[in-house]
Amino acid sequence: MAKTMDMTVGNPARLILTFCLPIAAGNLLQQFYNLVDTLVIGRGVGVVALAAVSGAGWLDWTVLSIAMGLAQGFAIQIAQSFGAGNHRELQRAVGQSILLAVATIFLLEIASQAALMPVLRLLAFPENTIHLTALYLRIIFGGLPLIMGFNLLSGFLQSVGDSRTPLIALVVATVVNILLDVTCVIVLRWDVAGAAIATTASQAVSFLICLRAVIHLPLLHPTAQDMRPDHHMIHRLLSLGIPVAFQNLIISIGGLVLQRVVNGFGFIFMAGYNAASRLQGMLELCGTAIGAGVGTFAGQNLGAGKLERVREGLRKSAVITVCVSLCITLCMFLFGRQLLALFVDDDPQIVDQVLTYGHRLLLVLSSALWGLYLLFVHRSTLQGLGDTFIPMLSGVVELVMRITCALLLPRLIGEWGVYFAEIAAWLGAAALLIWGYHHRMHILERAQTPPSAS
Repeated sequence: MAKTMDMTVGNPARLILTFCLPIAAGNLLQQFYNLVDTLVIGRGVGVVALAAVSGAGWLDWTVLSIAMGLAQGFAIQIAQSFGAGNHRELQRAVGQSILLAVATIFLLEIASQAALMPVLRLLAFPENTIHLTALYLRIIFGGLPLIMGFNLLSGFLQSVGDSRTPLIALVVATVVNILLDVTCVIVLRWDVAGAAIATTASQAVSFLICLRAVIHLPLLHPTAQDMRPDHHMIHRLLSLGIPVAFQNLIISIGGLVLQRVVNGFGFIFMAGYNAASRLQGMLELCGTAIGAGVGTFAGQNLGAGKLERVREGLRKSAVITVCVSLCITLCMFLFGRQLLALFVDDDPQIVDQVLTYGHRLLLVLSSALWGLYLLFVHRSTLQGLGDTFIPMLSGVVELVMRITCALLLPRLIGEWGVYFAEIAAWLGAAALLIWGYHHRMHILERAQTPPSAS
């Protein structure tokens, strides 16, 4: 049965780690089944199919991140209501979030399917991969309601302190995905379509598990009145959700521009770059998990009026994430090429080129991983404090840095310019978010301090 966690009392570091460990495990499993897709396609079908599926990553994220960003923003309100002990407001927020989610999915489904081929042409996908990429994405986009449903419900659960149920959902979904990947791609020979079907089916499983948990947690049950449009709450939820979704969208636009530059180097470079990008998700998972933990921690403690605990939680989270990132960096320098070799099986000469390109990207990315981890904890803390504007601006900084470097640096230093575009985006956004956090805390502390008597 789902359980809540009150993060307004107790040791901040212990609470955040206790909360985020299931999320980290869940992220690991989510990335693992993404890697299973890559491994099965790369070794079971070939480099062309690998380039097609892995090249879909940024466009896939562009659409999915809108749904995920809105769900994340809605969860901020629920965490704050839970921290304040206002369960009536919490249930109203749940009801209005469901209404907004349904409308979002309807619009996204139509837009994504209609725009798919024109966008792939615009991004200059090679002719030997473009139709495979389109097939893969049409199936993935067909599963948007399941993706939105899972992110919405897992956000509800995490906002009230339950990070265990989403983990269970991802464990089961990962097992289902692996079994279906092998069955659909290797046994039935459905190739790219089989990988997409396996992923979509596993998302259905994770959604149903979270739905069952929410059904058994009365705190998250909206009444019939809560399901009627409430313009005040809708405005509040959208004011939190739209900046997060827009932040994800503009980051994605930068990624799409970068993907077009990558495509220009040919499908072998595409395969190496995009295979390493899939592995990049594994590098990020600890940072995103701790970010989710400190974001919920900040939201609950803001609701309880305990700003000093927010500062303490952020400080300890930053130290933990930097230490973890440095350990991961060392592992990538020692074993990165061997990890990439697991995902590619083709002509030995082609494989060697793919691994060379992919390993170079891993080395560059891992060298600045500490900056990405600081970005995660400061962005999530700001969002938990109700500030989604500065995180949105950080997305603009990422967009500008990524596009500028991707378009200019390759002319000066060739393929290395593509690699450095990513870390330039991370470090520029991190600098803004660190300033934004301190500025936000200063404003909140001044508002909380009573004026001195004259």
